[in-house]
Amino acid sequence: MRTVGVEEELLLVDPETGEPRALSAAVLARAEKNGADQDVFEKELHEQMLEFATHPQSSMESLRAEIVRCRTEAAQHAEEIGCTVAALATSPLPVSPAVGFGRRYQWMAEQYGIATREQLVMGCHVHVSVESDEEGVAVVDRLRPWLPVLRAISANSPFWQGKDTGYNSYRSRVWLRWPSAGPTEIFGSAERYHRLIADMVATGALLDDGMIYFDARLSQRYPTVELRVSDVCLHSGTAVLIATLVRGLVETAAREWRAGCEPLDHSVSLLRLADWQAARSGLEGELLHPATMRRMPAEAVVRALLDHVEEALDGTGDLARAGAACDELLREGNGAQVQRALMERTGSLRDVVTECVRRTQA
Repeated sequence: MRTVGVEEELLLVDPETGEPRALSAAVLARAEKNGADQDVFEKELHEQMLEFATHPQSSMESLRAEIVRCRTEAAQHAEEIGCTVAALATSPLPVSPAVGFGRRYQWMAEQYGIATREQLVMGCHVHVSVESDEEGVAVVDRLRPWLPVLRAISANSPFWQGKDTGYNSYRSRVWLRWPSAGPTEIFGSAERYHRLIADMVATGALLDDGMIYFDARLSQRYPTVELRVSDVCLHSGTAVLIATLVRGLVETAAREWRAGCEPLDHSVSLLRLADWQAARSGLEGELLHPATMRRMPAEAVVRALLDHVEEALDGTGDLARAGAACDELLREGNGAQVQRALMERTGSLRDVVTECVRRTQA
């Protein structure tokens, strides 16, 4: 059974006002003082962000427990220095992001200008184990058309600088400002994949291959495929659903590769349109069906994803729970829908953040 690990980026906010707080260094120092596992919590590009990474897990119940534990510990460390954490992919309230110290972050600020300074966005990255680079690249090639569906499910960033953007996932629009971000062409082999990355770094536009921000890529550090398409999810259960679906997609793609099935040959231009549609409407309207690239109701496309990975999920014992989680999500709404409903009910973005802080740790 393939192992799965999750990295979540959380927003540090004032517990009273809901405004972002640039206190990541202090939170990390407190976590170290409290004896936290040094492999769990990490700094990020901006001082208003805190990242944690789970250990690889085979069981989704174990993964769920670790995500909940990490969120709880992050909140405890933050509260000791006067802030708290919220699983929000953008800040609903206005913010002036503070770029972190360190040579890498300062290089990015100088190289990319305002794109770096405004890049206060929080994502959820999922790692799934693969047996080799060849298998990993074959998986990346076959995942491509399904990634916008994950975008729609995880969408949790409707507000930006105090205003409603009209998008379910505005984080994704900000993320695409990086020169290496977004969908990729079909690679066909690990050799072609690595050659492209070497050529991209050789241009000098990127500091190193750690700045390859493809929607799906081979991990630098681990024998995994890493998917970076999802917003950080408001509810831990949605994060587990995303991880479950990603593992199902990886296993399904690997089986297709071994069976000699060619990947769907959609152009990057079509994939970008599908991704835009998912970011814009989330689960509320229509999405582009991964096979046909034609509009269908979002619920039908989510069901198509479940059908696509049914055999893989059944093999890991996750099928029934994934189906139930999708039913609940389609009924209750993704994070963006929840945020907008809270705003409609309270009329206050501050109250939206306060409630999202509570749900983050629920």
